[in-house]
Parts: sequence; structure tokens; C-alpha cells
Amino acid sequence: MVLRLNTLTLSHFRSHRLARLALDGRPVALFGSNGAGKTNVLEAVSMFSPGRGLRRASALDMARRPEALGWKLTTELSSLGQLHEIETWSEDGAARQVRIDGKAAPQIALGRVARVLWLIPAMDRLWIEGADGRRRFLDRMTLSFEPDHAEATLAYEKAMRERNRLLKDMVREPSWYLALEAQMAEAGITIDRNRRRALAQLAEAQSGAQTAFPTADLDLIHNEAALPTSEDDLRTALAESRNRDLTAGRTLIGPHRADLIGTYADKQVLAKDCSTGEQKALLVSLILANARALAAAFGAAPLLLLDEVAAHLDPDRRAALYDEIAALGAQAWMTGTEKQLFSALGDRAQYFEVDEADGASDVLAS
Repeated sequence: MVLRLNTLTLSHFRSHRLARLALDGRPVALFGSNGAGKTNVLEAVSMFSPGRGLRRASALDMARRPEALGWKLTTELSSLGQLHEIETWSEDGAARQVRIDGKAAPQIALGRVARVLWLIPAMDRLWIEGADGRRRFLDRMTLSFEPDHAEATLAYEKAMRERNRLLKDMVREPSWYLALEAQMAEAGITIDRNRRRALAQLAEAQSGAQTAFPTADLDLIHNEAALPTSEDDLRTALAESRNRDLTAGRTLIGPHRADLIGTYADKQVLAKDCSTGEQKALLVSLILANARALAAAFGAAPLLLLDEVAAHLDPDRRAALYDEIAALGAQAWMTGTEKQLFSALGDRAQYFEVDEADGASDVLAS
């Protein structure tokens, strides 16, 4: 079984007035000068998954300037032996819409027909910056296994926003909190369970693989000694924490306080203390492990979006990455300033030059 885009059309998306690609299932290498719009193509592919895409941008920010009228992306997707026509678009900055096989669909439905993973330069500082970025990274991996994880996350965040508003207003009457804390407890336990299940799948995928990239041991920790493991216990913990939360003006216990800790397994060194090159290699290792686990769980390797990854790996690691992508059978989308960066792929890839001629960025077959 395969998962791949057969066609891709961008209309008034970012720098691209109109760009069309015809694809044959092989990995895709996009090359061209800086600013030509290579990452914009990867962002377009990321929009065939739930959420705000690899840049986490608003729908308005994705519209081509100066018109800013709206944008549209279309693809024919092969997924597990079936063909799907998918469209997603936004008009005048409104929330983006999705249509699958001619029928309106919620964004979460995209996660049931396609799985998309990405690694972009902005993630290179994952291990040394704030916990919120690591939570987003973990939740993207979790979402790749459990499309319904997005619903639990949204439900939890909505209830927590309402609870935080009460806390800031110094509301002390318990009855105002009961329903919100019940919602947070139900969604919060689901979030934590999904995350831990995803980490277990990643660990299994790493332990059984022969790879040129270092293994990363992952652990999920909380600001508290441990997050309660049942809805009743989390609901009780939220109630008991109200006085402390009132002082802080925000909720201090729950899955939103979790942090992902990575360790370079062979060296037993925390990822945050590793060299820049080692941190990058650990990220690549995790994305590949995620892809291997998905190939087993979903039935096909996911779409991989690897922005400028070739420029940050030495030639041996670069060749090893290409070999692993080929072995996975994944349609990986990669960007680089020069075609030569992908020479180790040979005829295992399809090559496109991204050019900004005519003031309207277009994608051309090489």
C-alpha cells in the first residue's frame, strides 16, 4: 500500500500565483534560489493534514500578496489503494475549508486519509527552547497516530481557557468550576494516554531499526510529581489546586504542563546538551522512527516534508537519509538551493526547479 500525491495545484498560495506538479510517487526534490518559494510548496502539502500547517500561519497570511483574495490547493491522493480528490481553500482570510471527493469535510477527516510529517529549520532549536514547542512536536507525532487527538486537545484548551478566565476574575464559587474541570479531566486523560501510546510506538520503531542516525530515548514529565492517571483523580486534583491557581491566575496542573525530554541513547546525554549536529540528527531519527511506526500502524509510509534538511547533514548522513526514505517507500518532499545536494538519490527521485520568473513563482520540471 502507498500514500502519495499524484498531482498538486497551488492557486494564489503564498508566492505562487499558479503552480502545478504531476507526480509519479517517487520522493520529490525541489531546488532553487533562496526566496523562490520552495518552502511554500511544502507548506501547501502540509495543509492536507489537520491544523495550521508547518508554519502554523493564519489563513490570511497564506494568501498571495498584494491581492490577498484567498487561496486554493487541490490534489489527487492515492491512499491505501483508493484515490481521493482533496481541495482546501480560504477566501478573504476566513477559516479554511476542506472538501474530500466532492463533499465538505472537517479538517480532522484529512487525518483519516493522509498522514503528513515534517521537519523544518525552525525545529532545530527544539531541545533548547521552551516546553511549549516540544509539546507541539509531541502532539504532531501523536496526531499522526491518533487523528482524534486533535478533538481532545481542542476540548481541553477550550475548557481551560474558560477556567483561567474564572481564575483571573477571582471567582471562588466551586459550582462555576465543576463542569469545566470535568471536561478538562476527560480530555486531559485522553491527551496523556494518546501521548504515551505514541511514545511507546516510537520507542518500538527505533529499537527494531538499523539506521545511521542516533536513537533518542524520550520521556514525558510534568511540573507535578506525576499527572493523575484517571479522570476522577485529575478532576479531584484540579479542584484541590483552585486556591493555588487563583493566586497564579492560571491552571497549574494538567497535560498542558508536560514536557518532552530527549536523551541521546548511546551516549546517555540529554539532547539539550548535545552538539548542534547531534541535535539535528536526533530530530531526523525521530521523524524516521515516526514514519516507520506509521507505515506499520496506518498501512503506508506518511508523506515526509523535509525543508533544507540536506544542507544540514554531511554527505554520508545525507546518503543514509535518502536510503532510508527509499526503503520506507515514502513520498518525501525535500528542498535545497542546489540540485547537487540530492545527487545521492539519483533516479530514485523526481526533480523540480522552483523559479520566481515573471514575478509569479512557478514550479518547473527539471
